[in-house]
Amino acid sequence: MNDTQSQACSTPKKQKVRLKSLDALRGFDMFWILGGEAIFAALVVLTGWGSFTWLDTQMHHSPWHGFTFYDLIFPLFIFLSGVALGLSPKRLDKLPMRERMPLYQHAIKRLALLLVLGIVYNHGWGTGIPIALGDIRYASVLGRIAFAWFFCALLVWHTSLRTQVIFTVAILVGYSLLQLFPFLTLDNSGAFTATGSINAAIDSLLLPGVIYQDAAVDPEGILSTIPAVVNGLFGVFVGHFIVKLHEKGEGFKVAVMTILGLALLGIGWLISPIIPVNKTLWTSSFVLVTSGWSLLLLALFYGVIDVMKLSRWAFPFIVIGCNAIVIYLATSIVNWQYTADSLFGGVIKWFPVSAQSLIAVIALLLVQWLVLYWMYKRSIFIKV
Repeated sequence: MNDTQSQACSTPKKQKVRLKSLDALRGFDMFWILGGEAIFAALVVLTGWGSFTWLDTQMHHSPWHGFTFYDLIFPLFIFLSGVALGLSPKRLDKLPMRERMPLYQHAIKRLALLLVLGIVYNHGWGTGIPIALGDIRYASVLGRIAFAWFFCALLVWHTSLRTQVIFTVAILVGYSLLQLFPFLTLDNSGAFTATGSINAAIDSLLLPGVIYQDAAVDPEGILSTIPAVVNGLFGVFVGHFIVKLHEKGEGFKVAVMTILGLALLGIGWLISPIIPVNKTLWTSSFVLVTSGWSLLLLALFYGVIDVMKLSRWAFPFIVIGCNAIVIYLATSIVNWQYTADSLFGGVIKWFPVSAQSLIAVIALLLVQWLVLYWMYKRSIFIKV
């Protein structure tokens, strides 16, 4: 577990009042990466219902412009990292340097470690030593999470909330102008195309190693990492808001979060004819839409779990959320499908053919969850 996670992951011996919704939503987010995205495809096979076919389409990334639920998973994680920063903001700029250094050192080490783990996740050294540095994919999901958290942390540690808001607006507007009026392109196919975008030109010039699937632009490329910081900053603002007491009560906070989430969604789609919602380019409209959905989901989880105190249903997600980075990395380096087949292959064959794919998905999820539950019960929370 990284240090941006909420404090719901704690030893059973020291129970405290915690923001359980943060870990529950993080676990809900990770659930789909662990194999949950295959549930609806399996339900289509079992039932043939058209509604499940539509839900299955939501479990795949948009081919280019557009938005699906699966496009939300990555920015939601960054948003939640920002929420945790906002829940316990620290101003370091007025402290003596000797008191700042441990936090600075930790932040740099965390950045470097996540960058390395991102390369490992990409199987950057999959061919083994000797290392061919030119064949490594350096850009990664973990790398983007690392940079977004790092710059959000620097802003939280050294600037006021007002300055953070100014940075947010400046990044959204400045990035949009860069994309609308690119000063550097690979061709003239259009400012928001794979080869005509400024993102592709910058990646081709500055991104070392290989690009994802040998495309012109990397979905975790250099330029598109900048607006991802804003997803984290929106989370910071929400964290600030949640942690402060309000005379109208916690229900008021949920209402405000819901209204603001809808507002961000509306603004994002309002500007989409000019700045398309695009995950690969991580456009400003994509930032607004994903931040809006992230805020709505957090309002729901916070309202149900922390305000209404209905948390039992969320326990499976909390278990996942407490070691989110670890299980994400394990999805790449551990053959969970082989383990699930070895343990439950015979059981799966007992079921009708039409149901076997669904039972296989459940078995895959169960194996991973049991490992995480074993870690949770023993208070093993891996920090990065």
